[in-house]
Amino acid sequence: MFMSNPEKDRYLSNSLIRGLEILKMFDASTPTLSLVEIAARMGVSRTVPFRFLYTLQYLGYLQQDETTKRYQLTPKVMELGFAYLNTMQLPELARPYLEKLRDQTGASAHMGILDGNEVVYVARAATSTNFSTLNVMIGSRLPAHATSMGKVLLAFLSEEKLNSFYESVSLPSFTSQTKTMIDDLKKELEEIRRNGYAISKEEFEIGICSVAVPIFDRDGVIVAAINVAAPISVLRPEILETEIIPAVCETAKALSGYAR
Repeated sequence: MFMSNPEKDRYLSNSLIRGLEILKMFDASTPTLSLVEIAARMGVSRTVPFRFLYTLQYLGYLQQDETTKRYQLTPKVMELGFAYLNTMQLPELARPYLEKLRDQTGASAHMGILDGNEVVYVARAATSTNFSTLNVMIGSRLPAHATSMGKVLLAFLSEEKLNSFYESVSLPSFTSQTKTMIDDLKKELEEIRRNGYAISKEEFEIGICSVAVPIFDRDGVIVAAINVAAPISVLRPEILETEIIPAVCETAKALSGYAR
């Protein structure tokens, strides 16, 4: 979580900021955009984004349909995400550990990192299930406050970063179990720090339980988290303490040895 520094903000490149903002406008619900739509979203005239769009086309991140004149992302944008993941050895190293954890618990196993107010999934070992939460893909984002991995990642942030999170975040409700009050979330994060793990029961999706544990680097700084997620009928209360939590903790401890 980057902290703005007023003294250094004069070094910000507005052109780069606007170019990245344009790329972020495209998503599954908005796969194409026209020049007029992009300008409207930026709150500027049509002449302003044209140079940015031309540059992004030149670099290969956007393409324009010759007939409709609408813009869309190209597969090259994936290189940005994969380049980042490739700099992280941990997700690749984690794969066999997550597969073993999945086989031990009968639950899907995942690894995630914190990006702002969301958890980004960077590794997974899925089970054959129709539950959407259990079939999240690498690169998927879920709300930190409503997920076990997100709460673990928040709990072990520095005090400065955690206070920044509290000041900027809203806590939307996904189920009746979602914590939507800052004070309630604060109390739970304190408990997570004491216990060393987080449990989420139906906070993001009804019928789903998950358990998450932090992964620390050699300096004791949290770098990622892992979890297991399954229907409540699989992660039953009577085996959480005796089987599930110890298995996730053991896996996280092993992976922490690889984290730098």
